[in-house]
Amino acid sequence: MSPRRNRPRGGENPSDRVGGPRYGLERTEEWRGEEWYVRQIGGGAAAKHYRCPGCDQEIPPGVPHVVAWPQYSDGDDRRHWHKACWNARDRRSARLQRSRNAPRY
Repeated sequence: MSPRRNRPRGGENPSDRVGGPRYGLERTEEWRGEEWYVRQIGGGAAAKHYRCPGCDQEIPPGVPHVVAWPQYSDGDDRRHWHKACWNARDRRSARLQRSRNAPRY
């Protein structure tokens, strides 16, 4: 039996793939009538603190998450989301701050 190969056959360089060697592959999703690029980021590639727009909580370094941005932007509109927050983005309402005695309707 021959040893296992850790490199792809055919001389393919992993950095030639879409998204590069460090980040996941991009896909497009439709949200709010717009096409969005969505990329999964693994825990090893997450090196900074981010603020999730879905829950307004911090995403610490080393936590896998999702990066999404509108298709027709230059990439400056990228937002880092928790995976669960991205999947629940249509079910979440705006985070309205109400006073203690305010009506809930």
